[in-house]
Amino acid sequence: MLKIQEIREIIKLVDQSSVDEFTYEHDGSKIKLKKNNGVTTAAQPQVVQAPEAKPAAQAVQQAPVQEAAPAVKQEAAEAPQAKADDSNLHKITSPMVGTFYQSSSPESGPYVKVGDKVDENAVVCIVEAMKLFNEIEAEVKGEIAEILVKDGQLVEYGQPLFLVKPE
Repeated sequence: MLKIQEIREIIKLVDQSSVDEFTYEHDGSKIKLKKNNGVTTAAQPQVVQAPEAKPAAQAVQQAPVQEAAPAVKQEAAEAPQAKADDSNLHKITSPMVGTFYQSSSPESGPYVKVGDKVDENAVVCIVEAMKLFNEIEAEVKGEIAEILVKDGQLVEYGQPLFLVKPE
């Protein structure tokens, strides 16, 4: 049986990924998570164990579902603010699945900040994949209008990382 912290971590990972549905089965227990319209919901866990084990297993599995709901609603509330008029902006997207880093090391400053001018070959971030640090270039000359992901966040292939106002 999974520990509460492990279940919380699974909920966070599913919420941050582009996965729409996740099912985990182990020793007769089943956890199923689904995303609907950008909001993550957790289905009622189904326990297929002996009758005397059901109440304890359900109590452990219900706790993270209730705690995860407020965080999801908060993120959904922030989404409309992030949706500015970006039709004339260039999106710098992630070329791979990995972890986004704004700087080359924790001690150094970020490669770029909102308002910085960049050219096509300027490094704007690093995406770490399989212990390899891949420098991501701006691809366009312009000004950084918005940074769409947080430092240390997992990113998916094709996920927008920055919005650039082209010159």
